[in-house]
Amino acid sequence: MRVAIIAALAEELSAVLEAARLEGPVLTAQLVGVEVHHGTLAGREVLIAQSGVGKVAAAATAAVLCERADAVVMVGTAGALGEGVKPGDVVVATELLQHDFDARPVWDRWVTPSIGLSRVPADQLLTAALAASASKVCAVHRPDLAELGLAAPSVHRGLIVSGDLFITSSAVSTALKADLPDALAVEMEGAAVAQICHQAGVPFAVARTISDGADDRTSLDFPTFLEKVAAPYAHDLVVGTLELLD
Repeated sequence: MRVAIIAALAEELSAVLEAARLEGPVLTAQLVGVEVHHGTLAGREVLIAQSGVGKVAAAATAAVLCERADAVVMVGTAGALGEGVKPGDVVVATELLQHDFDARPVWDRWVTPSIGLSRVPADQLLTAALAASASKVCAVHRPDLAELGLAAPSVHRGLIVSGDLFITSSAVSTALKADLPDALAVEMEGAAVAQICHQAGVPFAVARTISDGADDRTSLDFPTFLEKVAAPYAHDLVVGTLELLD
């Protein structure tokens, strides 16, 4: 099984790409404007690509990867929405939804007409492996998290929502929680990747490390979080998942 690894930001992929380069040769090609790295990680053939920020960029990258991979795993960061979800935690998606998609009255709110769904289910087997990897990652004692003022991490499974909006407003976050009370996290790409993978029939899974509360009370510097938390988490999540696949 050839697995594609995707994240929006270079920093989120840095440790993954570095590990692949340590394991063997990595070939890089431009495919329809998307830079794709082809190498080996945890003994498995992988494709690694940075999508860029936002749903359009993520969908374009996912389309390129779906033509070349047997499965897609997305990692990166997100803001917390669900009760009990806090910075440093990992949310593994069971389903994904575009919170800013609204074609009413022709279709129901959040329904994507091309697939007839508002909530796109992640692949169960791939998600189970990703969740098991997340549990192992979060069980490791991380003194560096305490130094950053973060509590011991937990794993959550459930709905992740995506939209072309970087949410730093408590008012917007509160409105999202009211509309989608079961949403655990919000980000800008996952649901777009989910839609493309669903249409292509390619299994996919998504995990997000929580960087903030999707509000105006964020205290941790985001670049610091990317370097100290998100990058090593992405590496450990991906490698752990690859090791669990048949």
